[in-house]
Amino acid sequence: MKHRADPCGADASRARILNILLLLGTLACYFVAGSAEADDAQADNTYLGQLSTNPYNTDSTSNPYGAGNPYDANSINNRYGEYGSPHSNKSATNPYATEAPKLYDDDGNYRGCLCSNPYDAESTSNPYGQYGSPYSADSINNPYGAGNPYRADSPTNPYGHGLGIYDGESEGPADDTVDVFEADDWSAPSQVSPLESFSTYDGDYDYGYED
Repeated sequence: MKHRADPCGADASRARILNILLLLGTLACYFVAGSAEADDAQADNTYLGQLSTNPYNTDSTSNPYGAGNPYDANSINNRYGEYGSPHSNKSATNPYATEAPKLYDDDGNYRGCLCSNPYDAESTSNPYGQYGSPYSADSINNPYGAGNPYRADSPTNPYGHGLGIYDGESEGPADDTVDVFEADDWSAPSQVSPLESFSTYDGDYDYGYED
C-alpha cells in the first residue's frame, strides 16, 4: 500500500524555511545599516592633527613624520589626499571647498575653517572675517589673539601644540578630549594615560630625602 505525501506538512515546512530566511535577511539589513551609521559617525568626527609650527610634536602638521606626513591619507599636506588635494571638497587647499577642515582650541572653541577661500565668512584666509582678520581676537592671524605666539594652542608657537583640526562635517572634539592641554603645558599629549597622570599630581610627594 502506497502512502501519499502530506501536502499540508510540506507547505508548513516551506513556510518555516521562508520565515527563517526572511528573519536572517532582516537581521543582515539591520547589521549593515548599523555599521554604515557607525562608520559615518566616525568619519564625521575625524581628527586630522594639530595646526602647529612645532616640528617635534607628533600631531603637528609641521612634523613630516607625524600629522604633516605628505603620504598620510588624512594629512592636509597630502596633495593627493581628501584633506590636501586642491580638487577635494574637504581639502584645506581647495578655494571652492564647502566642507574644509575645522579648527578648535583647547577649550573646544571653534576657530574657523582651515581653507584657502578668501570669501568664506568662516575661512582663516578671509582678511575681513572673524577667523581671518588680523584684528579679530578669534583669528589665528592676530598675534595678540588666537594667533599669539605665546599661547600654547597658537599655531604660530613653535613650542606649542596648536589648534585641533577636524573633518569639515565634524562638530568638534568629543567632550572627553576637551581641556586635555593645559594653558602652560605645550608638550601635553593628546590622550593622557594613567601612567602619565603623575605629571599633574598636586599633592605632597616623598622623594626619600630626610629633613
